[in-house]
Amino acid sequence: MLISPDNIRQFLETFQRQECNNMDLLSAGVLILLFEKNGELHIVLTQRTDEVEHHKGQISFPGGVKNEQDTTIIETALRETEEEIGLPRNAVNVLGILDDFQTPSGFRITPVVAFLLSVPSFSMNAAEVSQIFDVPLSFFLDANNERVEHHEHSGKMMNVYFYRYGKYEIWGATAAMLRSFLHDLMLWLENKKTL
Repeated sequence: MLISPDNIRQFLETFQRQECNNMDLLSAGVLILLFEKNGELHIVLTQRTDEVEHHKGQISFPGGVKNEQDTTIIETALRETEEEIGLPRNAVNVLGILDDFQTPSGFRITPVVAFLLSVPSFSMNAAEVSQIFDVPLSFFLDANNERVEHHEHSGKMMNVYFYRYGKYEIWGATAAMLRSFLHDLMLWLENKKTL
């Protein structure tokens, strides 16, 4: 099934997002950044450097912690994305916001879904980002590319999802947010088709 930015926008307009109100968590915004390449949607991901404070060396969406100047979490995601990968805010077309995601490391992450009309060119902040790459959306929709492990955290068992794309291991919050987004989107598309 071909997924388009219009499908995603329509889905997010009807999406009843779940907010996390735990004020003990650090609030962060990330950008699930989509663009079209070779006739299909791709997602932009980054690999964090070993110099950053949190989640060293991990694969993540561009984004970061909300600061006092940010009036909205969308502003946080756009500002941090510009700082990390040099993408101007005015180049980004925001489609909507997904559920807040609480991490074991003490963050409340809000994923903002956005679309770029053309294949982006980036300017990497080498202090924060060691690599920028993109993955076709279809890769994450193929269940054969998904692996799940059961980990214990604070006495509770959790499912931790993994995707291996070439040399990149995409896991943890990034994998969970992607998986949740695409699962909900595909359900919505299936329901829409049957109406």
